[in-house]
Amino acid sequence: MKQHQYQVKVEWTGNQGNGTKNYKSYKRDYDISGVEKTATILGSSDPSFLGDKTRYNPEDLLVSSLSSCHMLWYLHLCAVNKIIVTEYVDNAKGIMSESKNGSGSFKEVTLHPTVTVTDESMVQKAAELHEEANKMCFIANSCNFEINHQAKILVSKV
Repeated sequence: MKQHQYQVKVEWTGNQGNGTKNYKSYKRDYDISGVEKTATILGSSDPSFLGDKTRYNPEDLLVSSLSSCHMLWYLHLCAVNKIIVTEYVDNAKGIMSESKNGSGSFKEVTLHPTVTVTDESMVQKAAELHEEANKMCFIANSCNFEINHQAKILVSKV
């Protein structure tokens, strides 16, 4: 079996001079970077856990990983099946349940892709390929919660 390796650097940037002296003495901010990556992702925890709402939290990144992996497989499958996609936008949503002890887990993620194709004859197959993309998605295959799709297929008016 072929294996791939991924490496990122996560660096905590939230020390305000006292380290983790107590729960409120530090920021939850961090930077994600990688070799040969041109941008740094600014992260924090969810605002419910004293994080910065203007930064991405790990839960956002999990949902975006599912959405982008699905999209990339979907576009590949469309190309192979001669379905011409001109636009793809997903407003993905995830639901996480928090336990009494503060831990938690995702219960589901629903992808809401709006896909635009060039011809009405492509609509049915374009809709069907979301199921196949889910089966192929590396991230979806690594999750132990439900991943749903509520796709909308449009035809471009060009």
